[in-house]
Amino acid sequence: MKTHLAAAVGTVVLTAGTLLGAPAVSAQTAAYPTTAVDIPYGASYLRGTVTWYNRSVAFSGTLRAVGCRRAWFGTYSASGTPLGTASTSTKCDVTYPFNVGIPADVPGGAASLIVCIDDANASPLKCVKFNRP
Repeated sequence: MKTHLAAAVGTVVLTAGTLLGAPAVSAQTAAYPTTAVDIPYGASYLRGTVTWYNRSVAFSGTLRAVGCRRAWFGTYSASGTPLGTASTSTKCDVTYPFNVGIPADVPGGAASLIVCIDDANASPLKCVKFNRP
């Protein structure tokens, strides 16, 4: 009986030692960088999060339109070359949640993003440049 007990304890100790000595399995991938955006214009605003991908940029946020407004986005390379644009449709007197993707089809993606609040005629009222972190 002592032989069986000693063998069982030895197996448990070996198993525990093997598990404790094993390297941890990592399922994590590198997160894409993000930038918080908060652009007020009078009582209107554009708020959200920019996610910088390798060949595009995504903006998830809210446009608060007092009067008629729209959000416009433009991506640029490190040398300032335009890469892509996107916009919401014109919204009037509403808070509008949206998600938009902006192309940036160059290796490494966009170096910067310009975000604008436009009037109903697509004329910029306020623009802010954000650099890739």
